[in-house]
Amino acid sequence: MDLLGTEGGRQEHPVDLIEQIASRHSWAFERDDQDEISIAITGSWCDYHVSFTWLDDVEALHLACAFDLKVPERRKAEIAQLIGRVNAQLWVGHFDLWSSENAVMFRHSLLLSGGTPPMPDQCEALIKVAVEACEKYFQAFQFVVWAGKSASEAMETILFETAGEA
Repeated sequence: MDLLGTEGGRQEHPVDLIEQIASRHSWAFERDDQDEISIAITGSWCDYHVSFTWLDDVEALHLACAFDLKVPERRKAEIAQLIGRVNAQLWVGHFDLWSSENAVMFRHSLLLSGGTPPMPDQCEALIKVAVEACEKYFQAFQFVVWAGKSASEAMETILFETAGEA
C-alpha cells in the first residue's frame, strides 16, 4: 500500500506496451531490464534515442529522448539559456541538459497512479510529442553548439516563418 492506501496491482507491465509499439513501428529497440527499454527512431535531422523507464515507486512511465549532440563546456551556459527559452514554448514535457553525458534531452512522464494501465494512444502521443519537439528545436541546439550563436539568435532563426510564395 502507498501513502494514499491504494494498491498498485498491474495486470501488464507498462514497458511491455512500449515494446509492442516499437515492434509495430519496426523501430530497433533493446530491453535489458524489465523496467527499461531503449528505442531508435529516425527523424529528419538525426536519429533519436528514446528511452522509457518504469518508476514503480511513483507509478510513472518516464520518457527521455536524446540526440547525438554533445555540448562542450564552453557552450553550456548558452545551451542552458536556450533550454529555458525553448521550455517556455512547450506545453508538454521539457528539455534538459544531461550533465553526466553533456547531452540535450527531452523528458516527460506519464503518471499511472493506483494501477492505472497506460493506453496505447497515450504512449504513442508521448513518443510523438517527444520526437516532434526534438525535430522542431534540434537546429537551435546545433546553432548554439556548432555555429556559436546566442540562444536568442538560435530561437529567432528556427521560429522564422516565411509568408507567401517566392
